[in-house]
Amino acid sequence: MTMMKKWSVIFLVFSLVFLSLGTFTAWAEPEPDSEGEEPQQQSDLPFDVDAHSALLMEATTGKILYEKDIDTPFPPASITKNMTLLLAIEAIEEGRADWNDIVVVSENAWRMKGSEMFLEIGQDVTVEDLLKGISVVSANDACVAIAEHLYGSEAVFVQKMNEKARELGLTQTRFENSTGLPHDNHYMSARDIATLATYIVNNHPKILELESQLDFTFNDIFQRNRNPLLGRYPGADGLKTGWTNEAGYCLVGTAKQNDLRLISVVLNSPSDPIRLASSEALLNFGFANYTLRTIAEKGEVVGEAPLPDGKSKEVEASTAELLGAVITPIEVEKLETVIRYDKISAPIQKGDKVGEIIVMLEDEELNRVDLLANQDVDRTNFVVIAGRTIGGFFKNITGGIIDLIKGIFE
Repeated sequence: MTMMKKWSVIFLVFSLVFLSLGTFTAWAEPEPDSEGEEPQQQSDLPFDVDAHSALLMEATTGKILYEKDIDTPFPPASITKNMTLLLAIEAIEEGRADWNDIVVVSENAWRMKGSEMFLEIGQDVTVEDLLKGISVVSANDACVAIAEHLYGSEAVFVQKMNEKARELGLTQTRFENSTGLPHDNHYMSARDIATLATYIVNNHPKILELESQLDFTFNDIFQRNRNPLLGRYPGADGLKTGWTNEAGYCLVGTAKQNDLRLISVVLNSPSDPIRLASSEALLNFGFANYTLRTIAEKGEVVGEAPLPDGKSKEVEASTAELLGAVITPIEVEKLETVIRYDKISAPIQKGDKVGEIIVMLEDEELNRVDLLANQDVDRTNFVVIAGRTIGGFFKNITGGIIDLIKGIFE
């Protein structure tokens, strides 16, 4: 290369440096080429699921491991009661109800047929017993009693059920009652059922505690839990069965083995044994083929976000939630993590979003969680900010130019 050409290249380098603007982005691994693509989902099983709709989901990440017609709405039968339980548990946690509250059974609740805990008109019963009845024996009479206790009527309670469904993003769900009894405008999709189930197991473990009980005795009447997975499938501790002529045999199950929790959904299966066999097959497939790899625990500090105008030039960035990836064992070594910091300004308060951390498998994004500031950082004065800006500017330029010139003359 002639000296004139070399100086021309150097001049071009200076021009490009002055025209370039950087962003506050840190990469633990190279940037993926297919950012934003939906993850590929496993849709083939070495067996047939004998149901109109079926789904297998990992509960921590929400990754779907198997799907069959998961967005078509079907009658959910007593799977509906998961939403009834959720509203009741939230009312208790928020102080609007108590486990020991006494509920007087109305005639409306007493008249409910189907699955029941055999309440009597005018009987005093605790909220705790009602929730056990709903969880263990799928009691329709208990559903109406708790609905009336919390909101005065089942109709108002159902409005709250639909509001909660919208809040959770259940787009193919509509409730007309608290029990799941047949109605033309009462439905849920398998995806929505699994989404609700993951919300419950991740946020309200008390519901799992209730639904994992093997039996319930009330009014001297002994009844067993209707969930066939309990006491049979390793790690099973929920969730809900359902059956009507319209819905067929339905089951949303969950089991945890080691650190992996799976949610299975089977809708409109032809018989009780087939419903159970299909649910077990789905769970077996998931536990045999997948593992949950924890990348970062909730609250773990994974880096420092640049803060040019802060009293501290960086702020510690910690994960808002556990970051995990559901993968096959042979994919463990192929995982990559990417940290992207937002362009932030002081003052920063602890808990403010400062970026994201993403886990990738080759070109596929598996999961991402927000990064939050781990402490408060006040804004520094103008002189310090100006000094940092100028110093950083010349440092970047000098380093870049030196590297490029070395490359030219080598």
